[in-house]
Amino acid sequence: MTVQLPIFNEQFVIDRLIEAVCAMDYPKDKLDIQVLDDSTTRPRRWPPASWSATRRWAIRSNIFIAPIATVTRPGAGRGLKVAKGEYVAIFDADFVASADWLMKVIHHFAEPEIGMVQTRWSHMNRNYSMLTQIEAILLDGHFIIEHGARVRSGDFFNFNGTAGMWRIKAISDGGGWQHDTLTEDTDLSYRSQLAGWKFKYLPEVECPSELPIEMTAFKTQQARWAKGLIQTSIKVLP
Repeated sequence: MTVQLPIFNEQFVIDRLIEAVCAMDYPKDKLDIQVLDDSTTRPRRWPPASWSATRRWAIRSNIFIAPIATVTRPGAGRGLKVAKGEYVAIFDADFVASADWLMKVIHHFAEPEIGMVQTRWSHMNRNYSMLTQIEAILLDGHFIIEHGARVRSGDFFNFNGTAGMWRIKAISDGGGWQHDTLTEDTDLSYRSQLAGWKFKYLPEVECPSELPIEMTAFKTQQARWAKGLIQTSIKVLP
């Protein structure tokens, strides 16, 4: 099992992220953790902050953790080239998965046609402000209503970029990670499903995350998602 942890200018949550993954209930000799750091706010002296955290937690937990510096976003493609697992779980820096998350998800791949399993996002700071409450309502609509409806009707649905697990062969069969859209996770989702792989959604398995607490961050996020979905539509729909 390979676990990829993409880091982008999020040095303040690196320790919490790696600690949560190291605490997961999974055979340590079968766990391959990759910290993919493509931050632009690197210190003048190498290595970046994530490498110090990686070394600290590797020693503390006795788990192999590979720090991988990437040049372009996202670094998942570069990480897959050296991945040791048959499956890859991905967690963004502001997600904190429970200790039993991997065990709740991995057995669904006993079905040979399953290429990706997505779990539901929950929100640690839901009640921080009115803004975060509104954001949580919007995302709940996506994860509970939209994903649920698509799965029940047998339609395609997308990997949300984090809190999900892939069969690595489903990634390669879909053409791998491509970076000509802003939402490369959605792009890969549809290419993989067009290649014949089935996706599964687990609304009962949640993964806590943090919502943007500033309006500027929220607007940037929404603009990126909107533009990326349009780019994916233009690319994939034909």
